[in-house]
This record gives sequence, structure tokens and C-alpha cells, in this order.
Amino acid sequence: MESSRATPGSRRGGRRARPRRRFLLHVCLATAAVVGATAVGTVYVKAHAGDGGAVSSAGSPAPSPTPSAPAGGEASVEPVTEPVVDRNALLDTAMRTVTVPSGAKVSAAVLDLDSGDSAVHGDGAFDTASIVKVDILAALLLRAQDAGRRLTAAEKAYAVKMIEISDNASASALWDVIGRSAGLDAANRRFGLTGTEGGEGALWGLTQTTAADQLTLLRQVFGDESKLSEASRSYLRGLMGTVEADQRWGVSAAADGSGSALKNGWLARSSTGLWDVNSIGRVTAGGTVYLVAVLSKGTVSQAAGIALVEAAAKAAVGSFARGGPSASASATP
Repeated sequence: MESSRATPGSRRGGRRARPRRRFLLHVCLATAAVVGATAVGTVYVKAHAGDGGAVSSAGSPAPSPTPSAPAGGEASVEPVTEPVVDRNALLDTAMRTVTVPSGAKVSAAVLDLDSGDSAVHGDGAFDTASIVKVDILAALLLRAQDAGRRLTAAEKAYAVKMIEISDNASASALWDVIGRSAGLDAANRRFGLTGTEGGEGALWGLTQTTAADQLTLLRQVFGDESKLSEASRSYLRGLMGTVEADQRWGVSAAADGSGSALKNGWLARSSTGLWDVNSIGRVTAGGTVYLVAVLSKGTVSQAAGIALVEAAAKAAVGSFARGGPSASASATP
């Protein structure tokens, strides 16, 4: 059993052993420091060799975050919102420049056939007079399509005279073929007209309509989305493009070139002696194709009605030519 008391020799040995232990301790601490520094360096390098995400490590400040591009390499761009254009307000403003005779009324509708933008001024009902002849022929063509047949030679002869020279006897004949007002109304429901009602009995010229409905009808004739086949639309467009020269007034006044296709209507009411004057069709202005419908009533003469319709057509198309995304707010009433 060892004694708890140390001998002189053992004390000397103990004093000599302490420096060696301190030396070994210093060596171990130094090694640990080197290994630790190496480990920290490894972490820092691995962090920067990855996908750019920030990695925090002791003794190594995290890099400041910087904006990064999407995976595709392009910086994100906020979508630019185009200002909303109130076409109806612009049309209303333009129509205020039109002089309407005392007691008369006018309504106009216009559609940019390329963009699909449209506007309507006024929502009252008007007598169609002879513009209903376009509707009569459209209803006839739809009936023929449903039956899987072509127009007969007699129907074609009536159609040509009804549209090109506005022959009333031909219109009466085809009015009977389509089933008069019941047949017209049935076709119009399919065409999407909601404010048009066929005239009573043989009075096709007293069919009631709105400018908005006439624009819908024109889309059936000149647009791509139609109940009418391409052949039917082409046939009707062709006739509207070849009306006789003395009937090429009306919406064509808004065109800046040739190529208009239209149908006009005029009727003196026996009860008042005042005139219904209307015009519908397709025009080109400033390289843009427009569908235009202008209805009027209450003028004292046909000439006064024509002047009113043409002024309204110019204003309607002009509101589109001037009113784009850059139109000023002052244009809105």
C-alpha cells in the first residue's frame, strides 16, 4: 500500500512533470484551433459553392442579400394595366356635337370589328322602315340553312331587288315566305336580338328595333361568330355592297374610302307627316373597319333625316378614331 506522504524524490519528479503536461495541453489547444478554423472555413466554402442561399457560421458574417433573377434569367416585370376607355361616354360626348332638329330623335351604335369594342347612344325603339330588309333576308337564309337547301331562283330575284334597289313588293313577298313577324321574331331570337319586334300583318316597315339590336344583326352578317353560314353571310354582304348609287348615303358618310356596304330606310309617317330615316352597314375609316347603325325619327323631311343620320354616323365613328387608351379624362362627361 502506497503512503500518502510524498518523498523528496517524488516531489522533484512531480515538479518536473508539470511543464510537460502544460506543453502537451498547449499543443492540443493549438491543434483544436487549427482544426476548428479549418472546419469553419470548410463550412464557409461549402455555403458559397451551393445555390447562393445564405448560410450562417460562427466567425463568418453572412453575405448581404442581393436581388436575384428568376430561374429563366429574366428580371420580373410588373404587368402594365391599360387604362379603361368608356366608349359609351365618348360616344355620348361626340353625339352632343350633332345638331338634332326640334322634336326629332336619334340613336347610334358603333363597333370596331377588329377589337370588338362597341358603344351605343340612346336606347329607344324606332320604326325600321326599309333597313328591316336586311333582317328579312337574314331570316330567309337561316330558314334555308335549316332546311338544307339553297334559295330558289324566285327568292334570289326578290332578294336582289329588295336590297339593291329597296323594292317594297319584293320585301312583301319574302316577308310572307319567312312567316311574317312570327318568322322574323323567331330568327331574331337565334341571332341574339332582344329589342326588335316584327310589324303587324303586312306592315314589315313598322317593325320596331333599337340601334343596339341593329349592331347585333350586323355582327351576324359581317362577323365570324354567326348563325349564318359563310356562304349566307357572303351573299348578303355582296348585295349590301352593290346598292344603287342614289341610295349610298347614310353611314357611308363616315367612311374615308370606298368599300362600304349598307342598307338605308326612309318612311314618312302618314299620321304625322314626319320622317323615319335610318342607315346600317359597314364602313372603313383610318384603316379600321366599323359596323355602324344610326336610327332617327321626327324630322320634317327626308333630306333633314339624311343630314341627321350622316352627322351622327360621322360623330360615332369619330369617337372611336379619337378615343383610344391615351384619350384624356376630359373627354368623359
